[in-house]
Amino acid sequence: MGKILKKRLKQENFDNLEHESILNILVASNYINTLVEKICAEHNITLSQFNVLRILNGKYPEGYPRCDIINRMINPSPDVTRLIDRLIKDGFVERFNSKEDRRLSLARITEKGRNLLSEVNPEIRKLQISLFKKFNKEEKKNISILLEKLYANEIEN
Repeated sequence: MGKILKKRLKQENFDNLEHESILNILVASNYINTLVEKICAEHNITLSQFNVLRILNGKYPEGYPRCDIINRMINPSPDVTRLIDRLIKDGFVERFNSKEDRRLSLARITEKGRNLLSEVNPEIRKLQISLFKKFNKEEKKNISILLEKLYANEIEN
């Protein structure tokens, strides 16, 4: 096992199968992140900004408070306020106060942000199809099931 990983890392042996598996996951994750970041950069946004826009688009037009955005992020940002501020400055997001609780600040994607997603999403979808064309339907399901087992305890607790 691990011929491609060994070649990629220029390493002959791994401590154990768990070590090899983790390295494979990390290398694959970095590979996918790099490809998605490249698409985002072509649209002058970061991967984290894209993630926030997708989150807000899923709750359009209501919006989310900052803490809910953080909880839904793939890679939670320690400074999501600054990230949202940048999206506001660029016109992709707007901030407003909740009608139920005026102390609660919500963020909502704007039409400009939705238009940006309508440009980026097809490129991301094309990448997803390209990356997974090597796998049949059952293998794709298994990848998802197996990876979820790694972090299931975090979600269930």
